[in-house]
Amino acid sequence: MAATDPTFNIHYSSQLPHDQPAKLMTSIKKLAESPGITFIPPTHTYTNNPHDDLEALIDTESTIPTVDFSLLTSGTPQQRSQAIHDLGKACQDWGFFLVINHGVPESLMKAILDGCQGFFDLTEEEKQEFEGKHVLDPIRCGTSFNASVDKVMFWRDFLKVFVYPEFHFPTKPAGFSELALEYCKRTRQVTRELLKGISESLGLEAGDLEKFLNVESGLQIFIANLYPPCPQPELALGMPPHSDHGLLTLLIQNGINGLQVQHKGKWVNVNAMPNSFLVNTGDHLEIFSNGKYRSNIHRAVLTNKATRISLASPTGPSLETVVTPAPELINNENRKPAYIGMKYKDYLELQQSSILDGKSILDRVRVSNSE
Repeated sequence: MAATDPTFNIHYSSQLPHDQPAKLMTSIKKLAESPGITFIPPTHTYTNNPHDDLEALIDTESTIPTVDFSLLTSGTPQQRSQAIHDLGKACQDWGFFLVINHGVPESLMKAILDGCQGFFDLTEEEKQEFEGKHVLDPIRCGTSFNASVDKVMFWRDFLKVFVYPEFHFPTKPAGFSELALEYCKRTRQVTRELLKGISESLGLEAGDLEKFLNVESGLQIFIANLYPPCPQPELALGMPPHSDHGLLTLLIQNGINGLQVQHKGKWVNVNAMPNSFLVNTGDHLEIFSNGKYRSNIHRAVLTNKATRISLASPTGPSLETVVTPAPELINNENRKPAYIGMKYKDYLELQQSSILDGKSILDRVRVSNSE
């Protein structure tokens, strides 16, 4: 089922979790580059301005926490202990933090973002080769979030690829796949070290989280996002407020800001430090920690001045793992489980097939009387 706006002659491909043949896909990039475009189509316009009730709720005072990765991996015992404490506090208070001194070459980070730009610069026909039909297809590109169910379209093009435990990737543009393989390997190493520190911050052994959730065979996804200049950025969104599935998401961007994270009921603009990773906690870390570490709600806002490219690398349990609160945390803290178990694959498919709305999917596995 394709949505069509006759004014702009835009066609959106179906991305339902049903295997219909794909329709013609037109990217937001192509729309944004239309000659003389001065307003956005009704399909992308929120009837109620999504910023009206939130502009007054911008927090300009809070400082997003920073974690020095080198202290986790090569610091003194005292430095490592402090880094673990800082990591736990960031997960508990924010669900979001910056990671510095992580060891991933800045040249690789720049090259992979250039590769993402190269992919989005492919022709519509070339990109359609990688469109995918099902939300669990290993390679999938498109526009908005789930164009078949989104009531209002988001000003965003994306590429989503499953890169671990089995590496998939588009064959175009030339050299992109090789860059991605190296980048994903390096970010996975960073993520696993962070998860060891988080496990210890919860009072567990360093390897307990990885072992319980089978992270050794866990899913890693490569998600490239393109947010072209929007002629009416106050009337549209790049991505709505939502939390991520999985455990941790590492994100980099091309120097153009647009990410906002929710903290104590307000939105905080994320201004990334050069050569840093932006990291947010996911729903399955919230479940594993029995609610001690809450997944972070965030959104992408737009500008009319420049194209923003971001690259998110979420890592989760293995697809077949049934995720529940850690038994040790339940027993040690004498609390009831606050979440029911669900297989990660089923959770992922449910989220990717639904309208993106805050923590609506996590709420389905939350035990209402757990407090």
